Amino acid sequence: MAESTKSAKLTIDGNEYDLPIYSPTAGPDVIDIQKLYGQAGVFTYDPGFTSTASCDSTITFIDGGKGELLHRGYPIDQLAGQSHYLEVCYLMLYGELPSAKQLETFESTITNHTMLHEQMVNFFRGFRRDAHPMATMVGVVGAMSAFYHDSTDISDPKQREIASHRLIAKMPTIAAWAYKYSIGQPFVYPRNDLDYASNFIHMCFAVPAENYEVNPIFSRAMDRIFTLHADHEQNASTSTVRLASSSGANPFACIAAGIACLWGPAHGGANQACLEMLKEIGTPDRIPEYIARAKDKNDPFRLMGFGHRVYKNFDPRATVMKQSADEVLELLGVEDNPILATAKELEVAALADPYFAEKKLFPNVDFYSGIILEAMGFPTSMFTPIFAVARTVGWISQWAEQLSDPKHKIGRPRQLYLGETERDYVDIENR
Repeated sequence: MAESTKSAKLTIDGNEYDLPIYSPTAGPDVIDIQKLYGQAGVFTYDPGFTSTASCDSTITFIDGGKGELLHRGYPIDQLAGQSHYLEVCYLMLYGELPSAKQLETFESTITNHTMLHEQMVNFFRGFRRDAHPMATMVGVVGAMSAFYHDSTDISDPKQREIASHRLIAKMPTIAAWAYKYSIGQPFVYPRNDLDYASNFIHMCFAVPAENYEVNPIFSRAMDRIFTLHADHEQNASTSTVRLASSSGANPFACIAAGIACLWGPAHGGANQACLEMLKEIGTPDRIPEYIARAKDKNDPFRLMGFGHRVYKNFDPRATVMKQSADEVLELLGVEDNPILATAKELEVAALADPYFAEKKLFPNVDFYSGIILEAMGFPTSMFTPIFAVARTVGWISQWAEQLSDPKHKIGRPRQLYLGETERDYVDIENR
C-alpha cells in the first residue's frame, strides 16, 4: 500500500474524522474508509462500487478520458501490434516481458498442458446438444478441481502457478469442444505444432475427415482478439473472481464464477449485440434510416458497438482491431455477405456524421471483434466463450495477485437496509 501524505476530514454530527488519502502511480487519489465504520458507526453507499477501490493492483490501468489501457505499464496498442498473446500472458502473470528463453519455456509449458483429462469428455456429453457453450464452460471449468488435485492448494505458490498455466492452456480446448458438441461434430484434439490462436481455430473448424489449414490472417486476428481482451481492470467478472477467491475457493471454482458473470449480456455480450443489430439493419441501403433513429432521443434504438462506458474518448483497442477486421474482410470480400457489407458502410457513415463525433461515439473493440468472428464463421453463441478464453489470463493474474497480498480478506459488502424493522411473529390462524 502507498503511504498516505494527506487526509480528508469528514464531519458527522459535529464530530470530525480524518481519513487517509493515498496517491497511486496513475489515476485519481483514493480516500481510505476502512476504519470509518469502527470510528463513526456509518457505512458508505456506492451502488455498483463505481466510486470504490476494492483492492490495490499492479496489473492493469485504464484512463477513460485519455483512451488509455496499460498492462504492467505497456500500452495495449503496442502489445497487440508488436507482441502476441502468450507473451502478454507471461507479462501479466510475472510482471515483466520475458526473455527469449523465458518465453520459449513458457510457450512450451502452455502447449504441453492443452489436453484435457480424457474422462472430462463425459462432462460434455452430459449436456443437452442445444446447451449454450457458456453453460458448458461454466460446468466443465468448475469440474476441473475434481481432476487436477495437485493444483488446488491456494497456499502453495507452486500449485498456484500450475493452476494458472493449466487454465490458460486448457480454456481454448474447453471452448472449442463446447462449440463442437453444440453442433454435433467430433471433438478435435489440440496439436502441439500449432501456436495458441491457430490451435484454437483448428479445434473449432477442423474435422477428422479431411485436412484443415489455418489461414495465418485468421490466426493473427484471433491472437489480437485474445490480446485485446486479456484484462480490463476491476470489471464485473474480474471482481467476481476476486470475491470468490477471497473465501479461499480453489482456482477452478473462481474462474468458473468469472465465466458465469461474463455470460451476462451487459458484460461479455456486447459484440453479439452488435452483430444482432447489423442483422436487424440488414443491408447497407437501410443505414441512413438507422442513423436517424440513433439520433432521435424519442427512439429507443441505439447503435451497438459505438462508444464505451469507460472510455470517454476512443477505445484504444479499436484501432488495432480495425486493422484485423480490414485484413479479414479483404481476404474474404464482403460482396456476398450483407452483414459484413453493412458493417463496413455503417462504420463509414457513423465516422462521417458530426453527431457521433461530437458525442465521441466511435466504433469500439466490440464492433470490430464481432465483424471478425462473424467473417471467420463463428456463430454469435461463441462470441462470449472466445471472450472467456482471452480473459482467463486476466482473471488468473488478478486471483494470484490477491492471494499474494498480505492484506486480503474475505469480501463482505455492506448495505443500506430499507426493509421492515423488528416485528413479532403472528400465528397463521391470526393472519
